[in-house]
Amino acid sequence: MTKVVIIGGGWAGSAAAISAKKAGAEVILIEKTDMLIGLGNVGGIMRNNGRFTAAAENTLLGAGELFNITDEASRHTNIDFPGHKHAALYDVAKVEPMVRRLLKKMDIEVLLQNRAVDVIKKGDNIEGIVLSDESVINGDVFIETTGSTGPMGNCLKYGNGCSMCILRCPSFGPRISISQRAGVEDILGQRGDEAYGAFSGSCKLNKESLSEEIRDELEKTGVCILPVPKEDVKLDKLDMKVCQQYALKEFAENIILLDTGHAKLMTPFYPLEKLRKIKGLENARYEDPYSGGLGNSIRYLSIAPRSNSMKVDGLNNLLCAGEKSGLFVGHTEAIVTGTLAGHNSVRLSLGIPLLELPRNLAIGDIISYANEQIDTKEGLKKRYTFAGSEYFQRMNDIGLYIIDNEKIKRKIQRIDLLDIYNEKLI
Repeated sequence: MTKVVIIGGGWAGSAAAISAKKAGAEVILIEKTDMLIGLGNVGGIMRNNGRFTAAAENTLLGAGELFNITDEASRHTNIDFPGHKHAALYDVAKVEPMVRRLLKKMDIEVLLQNRAVDVIKKGDNIEGIVLSDESVINGDVFIETTGSTGPMGNCLKYGNGCSMCILRCPSFGPRISISQRAGVEDILGQRGDEAYGAFSGSCKLNKESLSEEIRDELEKTGVCILPVPKEDVKLDKLDMKVCQQYALKEFAENIILLDTGHAKLMTPFYPLEKLRKIKGLENARYEDPYSGGLGNSIRYLSIAPRSNSMKVDGLNNLLCAGEKSGLFVGHTEAIVTGTLAGHNSVRLSLGIPLLELPRNLAIGDIISYANEQIDTKEGLKKRYTFAGSEYFQRMNDIGLYIIDNEKIKRKIQRIDLLDIYNEKLI
């Protein structure tokens, strides 16, 4: 039986584990912290704008498990906020245990608190992953989904210091680039001023630290919008956001809160003394990151060159997904790339052609388009998400944004890919 080893247990790694297992592999998932889904533990936004289309496509391709979980855990569905329609907000406190239970039920071996530090390589093949305790996990095919946030040094060098985020590098150790350890040079994303990396796009406030009126509105509608005093409006801060789908003036002129269990504050960071000037936020306290008044985590400093099948260039048996595979933003984007990588890991082990999703699907198009753009100087400064900014505009322009599930199903049936991810290959 093919043994697939996945490094990184975020949304992409969890999705890769599921699809590799369904294709017939023995799967081991390695995660350095004590929780799965990574940034998904503080995220919470699904199905907004073109993510609706992408989630429907992935489900019809045969991989709806993780979307079913976030739907089940949603606190609010079909809500609108500036620049975004039909969003679902899942409860960040509920989803991780649900994912863990699913992987256990599927007999996927999960190694938590096991940090990868090196590779064992022969020629252009990886033979094993070395863990921090010097043990080795051998496999036939490897998938790197380590993300692009951390280690601490990156947040210190390119940000405002370690923000003590959900990834908890001080506790669990630094993230290591497996592809770079195997001899492949990483690609670094840039900001508009050509500085490397980008700030994460939101903070979380402790809901109990907010006024009763704000809590009630969040519980009832899922959204609360509070005007920022004119003297504190800073439009230039929008340029630093990783999540360019939220780089709208409404997000500078207002405090926009979303109910994901925490109160999700849609800005990379906001000085606490200014935040507490706003009515209802006089006692506000950051939940994640703890330094949310000063900074946030820095991302996009470890991207592997890859094909549109998610195989890493220059290595015979390494694939990648999530932020490791491109300048992608979001849980949906991580899940769809992870699903393809997991499925193709089994194809790769069998020596059969790897699946490349066609560009008349939003999933296939974003994978190909982001890969084209990353080869350009300007492309390194952009971010690609179904939810907004340049790529969502592209979805609209070329007719990929569809919210009719039956229409999406007919399209996938015509290209004979319905339930492709449910095919057992071994």
